[in-house]
Amino acid sequence: MPPVQQLRLPWAAPPPTRRTIVVAGRVLPLVLVRHPAARRYVLRVTAAGVVRVTMPRRGSIAAAMAFAGSQSAWIAREWTRRRAAAEWGPGTQVWYRGNRHPVRYDPPLVGCGPTSVLLRAGQSVREALQAHWRAEAAAELPDRCLELGVPHGLVPRRIVVRDQQTRWGSCSTRGTIALNWRLVQMPSPVADYVMLHELVHLEHPNHSRRYWRRVADVCEGWQQAERWLRAHGRDLL
Repeated sequence: MPPVQQLRLPWAAPPPTRRTIVVAGRVLPLVLVRHPAARRYVLRVTAAGVVRVTMPRRGSIAAAMAFAGSQSAWIAREWTRRRAAAEWGPGTQVWYRGNRHPVRYDPPLVGCGPTSVLLRAGQSVREALQAHWRAEAAAELPDRCLELGVPHGLVPRRIVVRDQQTRWGSCSTRGTIALNWRLVQMPSPVADYVMLHELVHLEHPNHSRRYWRRVADVCEGWQQAERWLRAHGRDLL
């Protein structure tokens, strides 16, 4: 099957603009990123506590700064949630294989659900568990993606597992499927949907009606999976 060709945008994205913003008495880093496909200003707080605003191609830095300032209450709440989530200690509830499990801490071992790993010097509890799960994902997800795609004639040229911060997966114009290692934290039907969602892009490099009809054809429970992602997805990032 030849690789799907997508229309490439004729401009390159400019480098991000870096500023700071004061929220609830804290000075937080602010990154303004212009995206040619964005139609509005989109705000998020990263796991590292950085405030990120995605701007439309013709948006202004002044408007992006004003937008971020108008959302200071939300930023404060999200920043607090992100910082709390970044620190995993005994009893922290973490998603793994579709269920929430308390973190166990019994040096030199840490665990969560069926996972138990050795905590190395200088390594945080979160880093130890996530490194183990990322290795699991690298070993499991490519084979599972092929298993899902082959019966429907959806065969990528290559499948990679990455540490993506803003998406669960992607499909390149060359037929490469990239999957977020955090799929191993989701229920299996949700992870399968993410893989099928990207596999269908091999045929339809868009989100047209034809694309969604094909998704419904290959993944009967896709709507329930979308609801799970909306309800719990940000708890994984």
